[in-house]
Amino acid sequence: MEMLLEILQILGWTGLFLLGYLLLAFLVGAIKKDNSVMDIFYGGGFILVAWSTFLLKGTFALRQIIVTIIVTIWGLRLATYVMIRNWGKGEDKRYQDMRERWGNRVLINSLLRIYLFQGLILFLVVSPVTFINLMNNPPLWWFDLIGIGVWIIGFYFESVGDFQLYKFLNNSENKGKVFDKSLWRYTQHPNYFGEVTQWWGLFLIAINVYFPYGFITVIGPIIITYMIINVSGVKLLNKQFEGDSEYAKYKRRTSQFIPLPPKKQKE
Repeated sequence: MEMLLEILQILGWTGLFLLGYLLLAFLVGAIKKDNSVMDIFYGGGFILVAWSTFLLKGTFALRQIIVTIIVTIWGLRLATYVMIRNWGKGEDKRYQDMRERWGNRVLINSLLRIYLFQGLILFLVVSPVTFINLMNNPPLWWFDLIGIGVWIIGFYFESVGDFQLYKFLNNSENKGKVFDKSLWRYTQHPNYFGEVTQWWGLFLIAINVYFPYGFITVIGPIIITYMIINVSGVKLLNKQFEGDSEYAKYKRRTSQFIPLPPKKQKE
């Protein structure tokens, strides 16, 4: 009972910290009239939850240190990349469309449906890390190394995929072309595949803690996988390229998500 109360107290404080962080993001977005700022704040929200649970629990087990550090690396890379990518470009078209639809109710809808909703999603997605940081941790064993290895693979695909795409899009000679080289030759979305893979890696680490209750944290990778494929990532990008004949050819020969050798096209 004492352990449960401690966990609830830590979650309560962490939730309050996250709420304050999201309200700050909303304030910045409202002043700038640019809800794209949430895409930059998004990665930092994971870092905030990870460090809050880590420090408030205060046991500092090796597993807790590892997952808190790798989430920090992931979140900083993501926030930095999005900030560089969006610099000077104004509000993303997705958010512009929302702003037009919502009219004079844009502020309340932005708060509830962009900032607080994404805050809820990230709070659920980060559950493997939260679980690890809140529980008494046994020593590391080989299954933890598998989880760390899976995370590294995911981080490689996301970071390298983003970098390759950024270079391609910022070369004026590539305007109107479809990028199908390097990692993008094997999957249409190496960066999204990488993000999802990292959270499955963290889940593999979490199931080693307080076995078998760590399995409940599968909600994290399931949610991020569903959101990336069906809501905010793959689906939106495919819609953006509807009617593009070159992209249609690229889709036919390239795996949609999991990296696979490209299919041979008929002459």
